[in-house]
Amino acid sequence: MKKKVLLVTGSSGLIGSEVVTNLHKDFDAVYGIDNNMRATFFGEAGDTRWNQKRLLQNIHNFKHIEADVRDRPLMSKTIEELQPTLIVHAAAQPSHDLAATIPFDDFDTNAVGTLNLLEGARRHSSDAVFVYLSTNKVYGDAPNSIKLKELPLRWDYDDAGFENGIPENFTIDQSKHSLFGASKVAADIMVQEYGRYFNMKTCCLRGGCLTGPSHSGVELHGFLSYLIKCNLDDKLYKVFGYKGKQVRDNIHSYDVAQFIRAFYNNPRSGEVYNIGGGRQNALSILEAFDKIASISSKKMIYEYVDKNREGDHICYISDLSKMKTHYPEWTITKNIDDIFMEIFLSWKNRP
Repeated sequence: MKKKVLLVTGSSGLIGSEVVTNLHKDFDAVYGIDNNMRATFFGEAGDTRWNQKRLLQNIHNFKHIEADVRDRPLMSKTIEELQPTLIVHAAAQPSHDLAATIPFDDFDTNAVGTLNLLEGARRHSSDAVFVYLSTNKVYGDAPNSIKLKELPLRWDYDDAGFENGIPENFTIDQSKHSLFGASKVAADIMVQEYGRYFNMKTCCLRGGCLTGPSHSGVELHGFLSYLIKCNLDDKLYKVFGYKGKQVRDNIHSYDVAQFIRAFYNNPRSGEVYNIGGGRQNALSILEAFDKIASISSKKMIYEYVDKNREGDHICYISDLSKMKTHYPEWTITKNIDDIFMEIFLSWKNRP
């Protein structure tokens, strides 16, 4: 019987580490590719070495590979040698603000890095299941064209057609994405194409606000993690536009990992799923301020900047209908209160 091997890129990050932690018992060997680029992108606050050490200490069949997904020959050689049965590609330049200042690093990491892995898999391990962590930024700012209503603490859809959120057939065209969104679109389409053109088992997970206790949240990436850290540290949090009523749907990294397991056990070709917390886990920045204050007993210190981030969403909620139809055994298990408490405790106890 063929050895079952899991290969995770971005293994020291939020989703990568969660996949390693929760799926390692399903595999004979687990390998993680990471080179702590988050620290390069975001400085010391973005450093993920602590998470790498945690995995090496706690996961008996995990091995770390210090490598960069932009290294095409090395990615090809690694896949050829390891013969993975599941590849979870979570490595990325994840900030749509930062991308404008490092366009080549952004595109080479997000788009070219993904192509390197896809082609390595096609040539050397074509039966592998390939899961790509995409983003809801592939829709650009097109969701802002949906009719909205303003409530006391949040924006919400004022169109019954979007009661459950944004579906996978929503347009990705004719909108402002940020350079980050554009590089992720390129990778997203390529993952679909390798599934359809070469009949590989691939899927794109277009994440809403992916979050959890293993996040090294910073201002430019990691909404809830950074917000909660600011509250704990009495640090100023800047709100960029939309009156602080912009809405995000938050999904715990554990629930993302569980969906990846479901897809691996029953894979499809060239699929796309909007993966987020759905309406049940959606909240605005102002609502998040109130929630963390109720946990920490500390008032949020914030400043309002009357300019939204380029290409930012006013209200984004993922429609989970397709995911639940294809994989009815999967559901959200971590509610918004669980998420807040776990992140709060993680920051308090983190070395």
